[in-house]
Amino acid sequence: MTILDKYAKLLTHYCLEIQPGDKLYVQTTMLAMPLARALYKEVVQSGAWVEFDFSFPEKGKIFFDHATEEILNSEPVFYKQAIETFDAYLAIRAPYNLREDSSIDSDKRKSRANALKGIQQTYFDRTSDRRLKRSLCQFPTQAAAQEAGMSLSEYEHFVFNACRLYEEDPEQSWLGVRKDQQHIVDFLNKAKQIQYKSELTDITFSVDGRTWINSDGQANMPSGEVFSGPVENSVNGVVHFDYPAVYMGQEAEGITLWVENGEVKKWEAKKGQSLLDMIFSIPGARYFGEVAIGTNYNIQRATKNILFDEKIGGSIHMAVGQSYKQTGGTNTSSIHWDMISDMQMSGEIWADGEKIYDRGKFLI
Repeated sequence: MTILDKYAKLLTHYCLEIQPGDKLYVQTTMLAMPLARALYKEVVQSGAWVEFDFSFPEKGKIFFDHATEEILNSEPVFYKQAIETFDAYLAIRAPYNLREDSSIDSDKRKSRANALKGIQQTYFDRTSDRRLKRSLCQFPTQAAAQEAGMSLSEYEHFVFNACRLYEEDPEQSWLGVRKDQQHIVDFLNKAKQIQYKSELTDITFSVDGRTWINSDGQANMPSGEVFSGPVENSVNGVVHFDYPAVYMGQEAEGITLWVENGEVKKWEAKKGQSLLDMIFSIPGARYFGEVAIGTNYNIQRATKNILFDEKIGGSIHMAVGQSYKQTGGTNTSSIHWDMISDMQMSGEIWADGEKIYDRGKFLI
């Protein structure tokens, strides 16, 4: 069995739990064809239907450069049908060029985000209880490797190792992650007040009545995090994010946010200030939809790819914008942007006055 066969098997049976008669919708690019072929074989052998939506170079740029106002503000027909009616959804990231969308007009982006808002809300609603089983994964490409500062062979090893594909039985390995993280989740679900603290961060928030989720590789591959949604008006303090954050093809770095009663009142970035200014003009973006702790110690470097960076073992992240319904969060927005901070040098986490985490490791 090749490593891509193992990948396809893990995605089909563990991540998406494909059953006979299921309808699976897959979005990716032509660069992921080797994984797509292995996945197609695994899914149809399981008695399920699979439909592929393959992208090509500069598809997004062409759309934003040339779409009429009517098309820009319309919902995509097939994507809408899949999100509303299919049983499973898989996004395989396999980029051609991670910067090809960076010059798109911000007003057009906002218009498009508004047009997709209804589909997005359906997506969050159906994935919250797995009526729509979803997963996001990565196929190594030269563009992603270059962004990560690695050769393609190095990046392939990084991706496959983060997904535990070198293990004899990757599914059993992820079931072990699920078991180990459940102890953390059970503890946090009894807590009411959480504090993230480090050299440049001191921020508190309530999770009273909210649910912490054990992210064990089903919804994302790889995973390795525990997350919740803060009580929206309870977040107070200052938080600094030292890992680079990429959104809509643009990069921000050295982000600091000042928060009062849940709302981001002030923001600064050493790089990407205009991106922050644009993001915080979007409705709902000044409130937090997620708080989380990364636990995947197979990931120990930032790659400017949120699928991996937010899982870095010894990190925390907070997301502005849309909440995940399964956590009990209520904030709504057309965006959900994760920002990450390293906790391994001086980081602490406190729960109801008890220190539970020190320099990247749980104490509980």
